[in-house]
Amino acid sequence: MKILSSSQIREADAYTIQNEPIASIDLMERASKACYNWIKRNFKKKKNVCIFCGMGNNGGDGLAIARMLQGTGHNVTVYIINHAEKGSEDFNINKERLKKVRGLKINELREKDTLPHIENEVLVIDAMFGSGLKKPLKGFIASIVHHINKSKATVIAIDFPSGLFCEDNSENITDNIIKATHTLTFQLPKLSFMFAENDKYIGECHILDIGLDNDFINQLKTNYSFITGNDIIPLYKARQKHAHKGRFGHGLIISGSYGKMGAAILAAKGAIRSGIGLLTIHTPKSGYNIIQSTVPEAMCSIDEDDMFFSGIKDTGHFNAIGIGPGIGLDNKTEAALKLLIQNYSAPMVFDADALNIISKNKTWLSFIPKGSILTPHIKEFERIAGKVHNSYQRMEKALELAFKYQIFIILKGANTLIAFPDGRVYFNSTGNPGMATGGSGDVLTGIILGLLTQGYLPSQASIAGVYLHGYAGDIAARKKGYESLIAGDINDNLYKAFKKTFY
Repeated sequence: MKILSSSQIREADAYTIQNEPIASIDLMERASKACYNWIKRNFKKKKNVCIFCGMGNNGGDGLAIARMLQGTGHNVTVYIINHAEKGSEDFNINKERLKKVRGLKINELREKDTLPHIENEVLVIDAMFGSGLKKPLKGFIASIVHHINKSKATVIAIDFPSGLFCEDNSENITDNIIKATHTLTFQLPKLSFMFAENDKYIGECHILDIGLDNDFINQLKTNYSFITGNDIIPLYKARQKHAHKGRFGHGLIISGSYGKMGAAILAAKGAIRSGIGLLTIHTPKSGYNIIQSTVPEAMCSIDEDDMFFSGIKDTGHFNAIGIGPGIGLDNKTEAALKLLIQNYSAPMVFDADALNIISKNKTWLSFIPKGSILTPHIKEFERIAGKVHNSYQRMEKALELAFKYQIFIILKGANTLIAFPDGRVYFNSTGNPGMATGGSGDVLTGIILGLLTQGYLPSQASIAGVYLHGYAGDIAARKKGYESLIAGDINDNLYKAFKKTFY
């Protein structure tokens, strides 16, 4: 699913209006009806509703929603914020329509007016400013935002929380942004919705189809996408009836050290559950019995060192290698990782301690095989790339590194970000807070390794791996809840994620 800029969204609106064809005011009516229907489904009990409207098209949406809600028995009060000399054409049309509705209270707020009291039980609808906002809210309008945010009312933002920018909020005044309980956005997700620090403004995001021209949207070029099941299905490599294990590759996972063998087990099971043909686990001598007894489906390569990874001699016959979960930071391990990077040419998966070692030796990034996949969480990424002020800047850093070293960077978290070396960015739609638990990332490393080994391209393995990992976690959470979900539950539900996505 594409993520469009605010200007591209306006283009899609304009194209739909011209080519459907549909009048602008009727497209606004359709969008407002979609919001009204959502509110009606989710707030069946009649409530007092306060709608704050700007004087642009976002305000026009709010006026239309007010008219619809009043017609179904809600007690609606509208506050029009006089921040401009005149409203947009569609705003003015809806204002005139609203005047004909009996029992609906319309108030106009000016700079010196006392702001209305907002009861806790009231439903507040924010229709002040939409996705086209370019300047921070200040003065009188900012005071309205603060007033709404201080209330304990449920807040629904129409299309966009007022004050939030569509893409980069680095220069925004973040105190002057509506904190919505729900955001009803139109047609497609927006870039700023992908970033963790904006969650407190967006609340729960609901994407409403308002019938914008899909053919036109498909032609628009964007570097940003939101991964859904429809994006994953075409990537699937179906198995033939007479296939054998040799067709699905031989992968190597270098994982574990004394006291950290659990990471190796979780990563290995992730690879096995992802369809790998053969898996070898390279582990210190102290981990041999553990691996053989817990992952019988895998072969075991024994390191010369009892406690740590100190080197592996022959890697040429492996289709892909994953390294990092639980390997520790011993000097022997550091030297062995350097040698491995220099001698192996196929794409690799780097995670956990492998990334921490690289962060101390940043010049090694130049020697990492092209097409390799790095899977850091935020702290691991900052050790490599340096600290930034927000998620947008972090995304820019990830893109910079991905391009410079021709690698893929999977920045783990809510809406996990995948930076491609060609400048594209994918955000994941699956996953939940219960996956913020030790070992979850180890499972992801195994899944991606399993896909790479089978012949999926690094781009495909990254997208599919992240999606299936999150989907398995979502399936697990339905039964276990967030607090009780553990990394092993993700592995245990991978088969369901594959079945529900591909079969």
